[in-house]
Amino acid sequence: MTSPSTLRSGALSLVSSVVIGVASAGPAYSITATLGLVVVAVGAQSPIIVLLAFVPMLLVAIGYRDLNAVEPDPGTTFVWATRAFGPFTGWMAGWAIVVSDLLVMASLAQISAQYTFHLFGAHGIGSDGTSIWVLLLGIAYLIVMTIVAVRGIDVSARLQSVLLSVEFGMLVVFSAVALGRVLLGHGPDGSSLPHWDWFNPFAIGSFSDFVTALLLMVFIYWGWDSAVSVNQETVDPRHTPGRSAVLSTITLVALYLLVTVAAQAFAGVGKDGLGLSNPDHVDDVLGALGRAVFGDSWIGTAAVYLLFGMVLTSAAASTQTTILPTARTTYSMALHHALPAAFGRIDPRFRTPVFSTWVFGGVSVLLYVGLNFASGGRLIAEAVTAIGISIGLYYGLTGLSCAWLYRHEFAGNPRTLVIKGILPTVGGLALLFAAGWTAVTSWFSAVFVLGVGTLLIGIPIYLTLARTMPAFFRGEVLARRLPAPTEEIIEADAEPESGEPVRA
Repeated sequence: MTSPSTLRSGALSLVSSVVIGVASAGPAYSITATLGLVVVAVGAQSPIIVLLAFVPMLLVAIGYRDLNAVEPDPGTTFVWATRAFGPFTGWMAGWAIVVSDLLVMASLAQISAQYTFHLFGAHGIGSDGTSIWVLLLGIAYLIVMTIVAVRGIDVSARLQSVLLSVEFGMLVVFSAVALGRVLLGHGPDGSSLPHWDWFNPFAIGSFSDFVTALLLMVFIYWGWDSAVSVNQETVDPRHTPGRSAVLSTITLVALYLLVTVAAQAFAGVGKDGLGLSNPDHVDDVLGALGRAVFGDSWIGTAAVYLLFGMVLTSAAASTQTTILPTARTTYSMALHHALPAAFGRIDPRFRTPVFSTWVFGGVSVLLYVGLNFASGGRLIAEAVTAIGISIGLYYGLTGLSCAWLYRHEFAGNPRTLVIKGILPTVGGLALLFAAGWTAVTSWFSAVFVLGVGTLLIGIPIYLTLARTMPAFFRGEVLARRLPAPTEEIIEADAEPESGEPVRA
């Protein structure tokens, strides 16, 4: 029987795990906030970026699957990178997870609030991301979703299933109607039938634009690893989370390709009118296209409001599923003595990491307020680009960790060399390169401050903790190798012993 001091094991099925992985990506939110920025970078070549960004995502997801099969720890990259490359790399990988999730919470809250006002016809307020009413409602969303996350993983999964069904359904309907209008010749100025040239990567203007678009598309895919972060609460924790991660990425690429082609065919890539790179709606594509796609009839008006509701539920759902993996990352870091013990506290009733969840929710509110007043209305665009740096860092480290930790099995086993070595390495290096390129080319910009500056804040925190609770930071807790396969959950009062944490 599982102790009340541990997470609720067996609460999630394969389907529930995939739902959490896909919902964490927030498909509708991610598309409306990011597709226009991708088009600005590469124009009509956005569809090929969808496919190319999927490749490193899938390769890294394979790395997650194979590492989780041996060690289903909710700390994921934090634990695996520590075992592969030592405490500093592992701790900074955990910090990158926290940073990326904190940054996205601000834009998620803003989108949720704006689309609530759109849904109720207050378009003047909904169109102004800096409105005090948007800010207050965004804060309310963060608080409510934190409460849902505290109350239990099974409650969260049921909520996500409902929200994701609405989201997928409306995105498919939107795409079908948009493509139908173009095929029937009823598209607006700038519309065109889909072209094979959209899938030609060599038509992209510059390598820098290509990398920028690739990292933006990585952000759209980002979130499927939530299915692995809740591994200890999943049926068959060594296998279900890894399968869910791979299935989530495959599901997302199909949906994103459909929506991208449909939106581009309908609106074009111009800077005027409905064009996807129009600066007036570059960070709110679906909101701008909704009425044009569905028309002014009563059916069209109803569909527009359903579209607004879909983006709202997508952002709200992603807000809640972003809290889940972050709280479990800091929970694991505490149990491995890399954060204060309070972060490992479990609520005895709901069996969730209550302290970690509340701290993350509270810091998200503070960061949202600060960024709202500091960004001059460009919160979403700047945060989305900056987040790609930390995402690329910890995804990339996961791929390299997989190859390094399995390196002893490569001799004489070509399949293991390819699956656990070459593929995760290629995916990891591609994402690390994209993150590094973006960091260098964004020097002295708001993107650099948000993306690199927030990561660097982790260094003094690391050094402070290394002095006050040195066991983990001396390499005394996690051995530099993968342990024997286990499905057991780390106890909240575990102590390091011979390089390994004690398990329940």
